Amino acid sequence: MTDTVDDVEMPYDEGSASRQEKIESLQEELDVLESQNEEMRDKLLDANAENNKYQQKLERLTHENKKLKQSPLFVATVQEITPDGAVIKQHGNNQEALTEITQEMREKLDPDDRVAVNNSLSVVKKLEKETDVRARVMQVEHSPDVTYADIGGLEDQMQEVRETVEMPLEHPDMFEDVGIQPPSGVLLYGPPGTGKTMLAKAVANETDATFIKMAGSELVHKFIGEGAKLVRDLFEVARENQPAVLFIDEIDAIASKRTDSKTSGDAEVQRTMMQLLSEMDGFDERGEVRIIAATNRFDMLDPAILRPGRFDRLIEVPKPNTDGREIIFQIHTRKMNLASDIDFDELAEMTPDASGADIKAICTEAGMFAIRDDRTEVTLDDFLEAHEKLQQDDDGGADDSLAFA
Repeated sequence: MTDTVDDVEMPYDEGSASRQEKIESLQEELDVLESQNEEMRDKLLDANAENNKYQQKLERLTHENKKLKQSPLFVATVQEITPDGAVIKQHGNNQEALTEITQEMREKLDPDDRVAVNNSLSVVKKLEKETDVRARVMQVEHSPDVTYADIGGLEDQMQEVRETVEMPLEHPDMFEDVGIQPPSGVLLYGPPGTGKTMLAKAVANETDATFIKMAGSELVHKFIGEGAKLVRDLFEVARENQPAVLFIDEIDAIASKRTDSKTSGDAEVQRTMMQLLSEMDGFDERGEVRIIAATNRFDMLDPAILRPGRFDRLIEVPKPNTDGREIIFQIHTRKMNLASDIDFDELAEMTPDASGADIKAICTEAGMFAIRDDRTEVTLDDFLEAHEKLQQDDDGGADDSLAFA
């Protein structure tokens, strides 16, 4: 039942209140009602916003549920485009079929494209080219923190690497003006621990090109064709992201001299190497892709991979001379708290056969001697003891290198 005016309870005493009191009382009541109305309006807006959010979530879940209920699509490869449609071959069962395609899809498709087809084998959409995921994870997204300033005693080698790798990517016009093709690859070879990998890391740091790194052993696989496929995919990733630098460490794992061995393992390695040779200097243009490879077994490499056109520069990275060792000591100790008696020239003279890795090991071991004596300062005696200790370890059965393990 609707309340009448007489049924409404007034906020004042009808009999004793004056006219002014009645007005003030009604005004106060009106202010309270307006405040309550504003509060309810805010709550209504919040409720509408919450309702919209849940409505969007409901629509999204409904759409996802509908997609999950759809039949899966099959992957196929386009063999040929004909006036009647497209000849496709399904992956897995290798069955071929002729299916009709729309005019829009016909303009998009080319032979060898991957497509998704439904149960009736109608082409639903075009897929990206298949690339081994292992090739993509080898791409370096963040540059290493190694710079040319961190490499000592290899000034000539650094200059050659920069001319071979960096200059063609950064200043291709210079080669066009001279009228020569830029070098396509560089092979770094030398004893272990001399800085071959550090040179490659410095290139990755200095250049804006995509840097793809891998070890030669990663290309060795058990089953026929897997290694060759990974090589193809690696170069495909490099071409898609050019300018690019491809670094292959320990390349002797797949590029050793070919023999008459009949074992399946050796045959697969040789197939992988032949694919690498084809990618490096085959019919397809490599584009702005530069190759750096490193090995400490130069004598094992197959002559086919050493010829110009594949590796235009063969750069030897030897053990450093006295001046180089002095620079390397300074590089590895620049963050160390050294005593005033340190003589880098003396340290360089007492390590005639040390490589860069050996010198780093000596510096680390010298710091360990200081920590053992509860000191924060490294003295010359610490370096002498570290050198003596590593020599004893070497005499105890290690290789010619003084490497610290």
